[in-house]
Amino acid sequence: MHRHRPFFLLLLMFAVLLSPVAVGSVHAQTRAGVEAGVSLDPDQFYFGGHIRTTPLVDRVRFRPNLEIGIGDDVTLVAFNLDFTYDFPSRQAWNLYVGGGPAVNIFNGEGSGSDVEPGFNFIVGGQHRGGLFVELKVGAMDSPSVKFGVGYTFH
Repeated sequence: MHRHRPFFLLLLMFAVLLSPVAVGSVHAQTRAGVEAGVSLDPDQFYFGGHIRTTPLVDRVRFRPNLEIGIGDDVTLVAFNLDFTYDFPSRQAWNLYVGGGPAVNIFNGEGSGSDVEPGFNFIVGGQHRGGLFVELKVGAMDSPSVKFGVGYTFH
């Protein structure tokens, strides 16, 4: 149980963020979504889920997400506290940038688990219908590069 404590704490933090008490009045406008992609260093396939709030200030949104990466003889559970800024657009697609801190839990074969801090820088494009594509560049102990696609439900 002790070895899995960081994972359970991470799930608890994510559950609190999804609760109506934590989100407050924006809960009705908060949208959930899914994402998947590939990462480099470690070389993995990842999948996960996110929530996306209405703008907190101007066009800045909070988009925490939980990603699970598999491959390169390690499993990575990443909890990312991302903020994004949506550039205005009259087109169906618009550009966004963002970033935020991360908690990364690495579980290697036979080596136990390590909890490491990270940070992500994000650039992406999103369609009004919910589809998005993005590139994340990691700092500290986050994966070096992630390319993913996702969908935010309406």
